[in-house]
Amino acid sequence: MNRRQALSSLLKTGVVAAGAAGLGAAAGYFSARAVGGQTTSGLETGVRPIKIGFQVHRTGIGAPYGYWYERVANAAVNYINKTGGIAGRLIELIAEDDETSPAKGAQVVERLVLAHNVDFILGALFSDVVLASGPRAGELKRPYFAVSEGTHVPFGKLNRWCFQPGITDVPGQVTAVAKWIFENLGKRVAMIYPDYAFGHDHRDALTKAAERYGGRIIEKIPIPPGETSFTKYFTRIPRDIDVLYHVMVGDVLTFIRELGVYLGRERPELFGFIDSIEAVPLSSPGLEYLEGTYFWEGFPRYADGYDTLYSRFYREAVGVDENGADKSDPSRVSAFSHMFGVWETLFVIKEAVEQSGYSGQTQRDYEAFIKTLESMDWFNEGLWHPQGDKLFNGRLHQSFGHQFISVVRNGRLVVVHRTEIEDSLYEHPNDYTRQSLF
Repeated sequence: MNRRQALSSLLKTGVVAAGAAGLGAAAGYFSARAVGGQTTSGLETGVRPIKIGFQVHRTGIGAPYGYWYERVANAAVNYINKTGGIAGRLIELIAEDDETSPAKGAQVVERLVLAHNVDFILGALFSDVVLASGPRAGELKRPYFAVSEGTHVPFGKLNRWCFQPGITDVPGQVTAVAKWIFENLGKRVAMIYPDYAFGHDHRDALTKAAERYGGRIIEKIPIPPGETSFTKYFTRIPRDIDVLYHVMVGDVLTFIRELGVYLGRERPELFGFIDSIEAVPLSSPGLEYLEGTYFWEGFPRYADGYDTLYSRFYREAVGVDENGADKSDPSRVSAFSHMFGVWETLFVIKEAVEQSGYSGQTQRDYEAFIKTLESMDWFNEGLWHPQGDKLFNGRLHQSFGHQFISVVRNGRLVVVHRTEIEDSLYEHPNDYTRQSLF
């Protein structure tokens, strides 16, 4: 039995149950020769394109991510359209700004469906927007693909029309890296996190992982959304901990600078999620304090962190240099640990459309599309999935993949560990396949 078979068996025997196996086994692998050989000549002329609505954070707190999410989406659509489209049909990407707002997010879903008549929706990053948008997508009977990391999809907070196949979720990420943290940095941990759904996912997942690996969470310090000064919260950090675990969004530079001033040289080990400095140059004043500290990365910012044919192709396609910055503007750092999920999700849609025979917005077509996707169990690493292979759980509508742990060394992120997919698996009773579609 090979590793993939073993993982699939593991899923089906109780660690995380999956749907029927096999349909996703090879569809994600795309060789260099095949890329060179495909042209747009296979596209059917005069056929309605596949319309994909894109709910993008162009403004609001999510704008730094939204810029890169939109850039990646355009790159992926351009590539797909130049290499045969989806089942011979072009993709038409229709993007609307949700302002990183839950209320606006639901409105954008409505507009994409009712005004633009899209076939599928490429969804949001921020959890509160996803939680407001997914239910409306279910009501309107349009598949909604979150490119987030929250538990809203896998924990059954949404509905059968909502998926998260292109990026792993926080519990999977934390479960995977926690093993390394408790084995290498220490057992006594305090954590700082944003006081809303995303941060609560970190809190709950790390607490559970501590029980699993013999660690202890000494203090939990939530930070209210929109906070711009953090020192008053740092007084709660115990002095006798081994590790301070931090994840923050918003005014991250101020957070890191104030943390450095407060802790000084007598600090515990620091382990952060890259969200704390995502899309932020490590050369920014005040970040010198991060030297020697550790971060989770979903996809290494620096090219030598995971240098493969597929990662190089992806990096070139989205216009990012070897340092993870915009090739045309090196001062603009990408959201590299998250934005790959947009690329991979679009290819999941392509795979499911082509395997299900989806041809239009009929009840029969959508039922076939959703059941086909639920029956997939594996996405092979390749040009379609450059971050790495993934195990897909059709009950949870969630993928499980590899994670990276990096250390800041000489002002850059250096990968020190890549987790296995098995490290990220967790149990949950949710089963979307038991819900009716219509």
